[in-house]
Amino acid sequence: MTPLIPGLGGAMVVAGLIGVTLGLRPAPARPPVASRSRVPFAGRLARMSRRTQTMLVAGLVLGLLVALLTGWFIAIVLAPAVVVGLPTLLSAPPSASRINRLEAMEEWTRSLSGVLTVGVGLEQALIATLRSTPDAIRPEVNQLVARLRARWSTEQALRAFADQLDDATGDLIAANLILGARRRGAGLATVLDSLAESVAADVRARRAIEADRAKPRATARWVTIITVSVLGFLALTGDYVQPYTTPFGQVILVVLLVAYVATLIWMRSMATGAPLPRFIGAAAKEGAHR
Repeated sequence: MTPLIPGLGGAMVVAGLIGVTLGLRPAPARPPVASRSRVPFAGRLARMSRRTQTMLVAGLVLGLLVALLTGWFIAIVLAPAVVVGLPTLLSAPPSASRINRLEAMEEWTRSLSGVLTVGVGLEQALIATLRSTPDAIRPEVNQLVARLRARWSTEQALRAFADQLDDATGDLIAANLILGARRRGAGLATVLDSLAESVAADVRARRAIEADRAKPRATARWVTIITVSVLGFLALTGDYVQPYTTPFGQVILVVLLVAYVATLIWMRSMATGAPLPRFIGAAAKEGAHR
């Protein structure tokens, strides 16, 4: 029996296990769409970034070369998965961008507090902060100012602003601004200044936590690089991997690789903190009905 059939069978097994593992990961809630057509595989491939497409093609070429030179036909599937998947699993999660957004909210809140101390109204103060808004939240603040200029009520514009920020801290900022718009008191600047201090302390704590989480990620990255390098060297120079050239050996190799990838996915999920629940907007209503 040619080793091509067991190799392709093992490749299908690893692809199925990876698909099941990714399918079990919780997906972020998305707003309902009226009509959604099924996207073909070619359409999904076209939506990938050019860098991902290049890496996928390079991995496929590498897998074909390995299959032709060594007889490991499973490399046709494993090589693209390793080239595209490992950098994603070993890279830092998107928590750094969340921290940058929190820091931008803190800076914008402090700037708004400073403008309010001059004695202008809330709507004029919101419009005045547009020029000094940090880039991380500039699109959201720009939409807020556009709604105010379009004669939206201040509360409606702030609720839409909270939905666009999609963050519990953004809800807290918007809630204080909504209360300030309702009461029109003189203490809003003081409240916002205290809120900015609280957000700044939260940013410092999250940066410290992210620094601690980066250490095991760096260890896993170096262990993976060293392991792949040693296995590649032994595959080309010695008989250490000779048992894995048989059909049964390739099945065992698939099981070991899937276990290693599952460990990386588990480690990444542990290092990704769950966002705090929101209390303003559509997301809060969905959470209340669950």
